[in-house]
Amino acid sequence: MPDFSEIQSKINELKLCVIIPTYNNAGTIAKVITKVQQYTKNVIVVNDGSTDNTQQIISEISDIKIVSYPKNKGKGYALQKGFKYAIKKGFDFAITIDSDGQHFAEDIPTFVEKLEENKNVLLIGARNMSQDGVPGKSSFGNKFSNFWFKIETGKSMPDTQSGYRLYPISRYKKMLFFTRKYEFEIEIIVRSAWKGIEIESVPIKIYYSPPEERVSHFRPFKDFTRISILNSILVFIAFVYIKPVMFVKYLFTNNPVKIVKEQISKHNDSNIKISSAIAFGLFMGIFPVWGFQMILAATIAHFLKLNKIIVLVFSNISIAPMVPIIIYLSYQAGGIVLGNTNDLMSGEKIIALKNTILNGEFFTAGNEIGYSIYQYLIGSVVFGVILGLSVGLISLILLNIFRKK
Repeated sequence: MPDFSEIQSKINELKLCVIIPTYNNAGTIAKVITKVQQYTKNVIVVNDGSTDNTQQIISEISDIKIVSYPKNKGKGYALQKGFKYAIKKGFDFAITIDSDGQHFAEDIPTFVEKLEENKNVLLIGARNMSQDGVPGKSSFGNKFSNFWFKIETGKSMPDTQSGYRLYPISRYKKMLFFTRKYEFEIEIIVRSAWKGIEIESVPIKIYYSPPEERVSHFRPFKDFTRISILNSILVFIAFVYIKPVMFVKYLFTNNPVKIVKEQISKHNDSNIKISSAIAFGLFMGIFPVWGFQMILAATIAHFLKLNKIIVLVFSNISIAPMVPIIIYLSYQAGGIVLGNTNDLMSGEKIIALKNTILNGEFFTAGNEIGYSIYQYLIGSVVFGVILGLSVGLISLILLNIFRKK
């Protein structure tokens, strides 16, 4: 038998409460609350406009806080109201548990234990979807939701539809949410992942009552349509804004050597694949497409199935301090190719050429600068190929020597 007093003490120390949203679950709500109260008195019940005698039942239960409003607004709205009330009362975390009796209060200590290990986390109770009694539509919906969550965040989760969760509600004080129905539970976990909150799962038990006793307010057509529209919007935002921003932030907030080591250790790419990514990245860093190098490099790397992060790290050879050196060496390489080896660049000439290139004045420059640009363009391709192949070959040799098989 669990030590309820010890668990209650831990829950109080963590500033944790339990939020129970309910709508027309008069037959089960009292039992759910009673079970939860064994573990904590920090219980908030949100009556989402119930039309049965739910309000009367919960008003007769002591040691709970009640948030109630007359019109049904949806589970997402109820959770948001519960979050705001809990934050106002000084809570930092909230466990949400359904009021239909599916969830077991005995799993609350599992959430508490995980929270003690990591405070920057959103925990989702993972159900055993292969057990007897799981409705077919629930199993399909869960797989559908898991798929889109991975597309939107890059993270794999076993159960993204479970309503038994622990939220770090203090992290949502300034966040504005746009959904109010069941799709809210998708919006909040996706946006939490984007916000840098870790998403983890904990195993939970689940009880599915017989079909004739089951109470469900999920409307398949309307709610599934809302969920599909939300996922479409989230995927668009993820690929147009979130992923590019996170990618650039990752590149610029980490040491390049650390990034490359991490990528080599994380992925099972062959040595030739890694050295090819290094060579191609260097070539793209030299290639004269100023302002578009990273976008073009990542796009081509995707189609060549090369490690995009390694490619982008090495394409950053064209950072500001290196630009004059790259232009000079490219120009000299062009001179060798065109047989113009006597035309060494003066300081004034290299500055003029650099400014012309960076300002995009390829076709408006005078004849002398125009020919210099032509020589530079030819040379940059030659220099990029030579540098890429040379460093790629050296990388391949070093990888074969030092990298563990």
